[in-house]
Amino acid sequence: MSEEAISKYQKEALTGHRPTWKMGSLGGKRTRGAAKGFRTAGWAADDPFSLRGEWGLKRGHARTAPEGRKIFNAQRRALDVLGLEADAKRADIKSKFKTLVKRHHPDANGGDRGSEARLREIIQAYNYLKSAGFC
Repeated sequence: MSEEAISKYQKEALTGHRPTWKMGSLGGKRTRGAAKGFRTAGWAADDPFSLRGEWGLKRGHARTAPEGRKIFNAQRRALDVLGLEADAKRADIKSKFKTLVKRHHPDANGGDRGSEARLREIIQAYNYLKSAGFC
């Protein structure tokens, strides 16, 4: 094989010998809206899989966020540790955390370390909720 044939084969091997296109090209007629992205009105004509309707997109409008926040299992468990519901506000989470820490801290229990494991759970749950953006 020639050097040119080897380099062509190596280049095609990167994509599994499948055809590729440049980023942003649609493989068809470019409309004025296609250059701006799929959420524009120009993309509506080229919707072979009817994804626009499935995603709740209307012509020329972006998808709106669903009502309330989505709660994952880990977040639900953390809220259960604190004894809160899924719709708890930031201030509720913070005040409940402070109350539980005061109740289960060894200094508040006369140095008794019996509720130290519960205190660790509470702190871990609160830190998780903080990192997830709840508080």
